[in-house]
Amino acid sequence: MRRLFIIILIISTQSCTSQTKKETTNKDSFLVNKTNAEWKQILSPMAYYVLRESGTEKAFSSPLNNNKEKGTYVCTACKAPLFKSVYKFDSGTGWPSFDREIEGHVAFTKDGSPDFYGIEEHCANCGGHLGHVFNDGPKTTTGKRHCINGAALDFIPKP
Repeated sequence: MRRLFIIILIISTQSCTSQTKKETTNKDSFLVNKTNAEWKQILSPMAYYVLRESGTEKAFSSPLNNNKEKGTYVCTACKAPLFKSVYKFDSGTGWPSFDREIEGHVAFTKDGSPDFYGIEEHCANCGGHLGHVFNDGPKTTTGKRHCINGAALDFIPKP
């Protein structure tokens, strides 16, 4: 009986860890590469937490969530353009949401169960974690909801 319990424990532990395991990308494959110390010098503590440690800011904490100006949302770390304001919509989730990215500027990684966690999004230029994409966005456009941490974005108004 004890042996059966140990076997079940081992199997369940391996099952749990394999579900949370991420596919990783070689950091050397990004155009912008910095050490953790370099990122800490140029990013705010919250931006570092989100972009470099795959953290999540509190819902409704970013002023960009309610931004209605026309322009481009860029990566806070490397300033690569990621999303256009015309793609932004109010999802009611408390994070800036977009129905599409600027093609080729956002990379995607499976992160656990895509149905629950969505698919992780990161900057294709520096690898910074942005948020997740879900299939519950506006049905009249792409059906996607790119749920993005405001701390990962800077906004450049359209002139």
